[in-house]
Amino acid sequence: MAGRARVYCLDSWAVLRFLEGPSPAARRVRQVMRLGRPIMSWINLGEVYYTVHREAGAAEAESVVTLLRPLLTLDAVTPERVLGAARIKAVHPLAYGDAFAIATAAAHGAVLLTGDPEITERAVGCRVEDLAP
Repeated sequence: MAGRARVYCLDSWAVLRFLEGPSPAARRVRQVMRLGRPIMSWINLGEVYYTVHREAGAAEAESVVTLLRPLLTLDAVTPERVLGAARIKAVHPLAYGDAFAIATAAAHGAVLLTGDPEITERAVGCRVEDLAP
């Protein structure tokens, strides 16, 4: 029997590095995207949106979302995911958006790709691949 394909989840840190251009983190995200559509929480896509909006304006933020939507499997913000993220936030000193990324990865048995030290520097309840240099 063939092994199950690895599932990946992206947080906003990983996607922002992908959008910034050439870097080891961006290359890894592109590699994962070529393997299939990684999972991302709608909350984390919202983080990407507001970051791009602040730096480059609303039109660019809309363009980024249009670019990303077909490349990702977006995870709905369900009551189960909200409470899962809240449980993570209750016991870890990290941003609520980070808790959504962790809860999403854990719910899908996915490896979370990030370079965010709030996530990479502690055991958070899911597998993590550190993309930071």
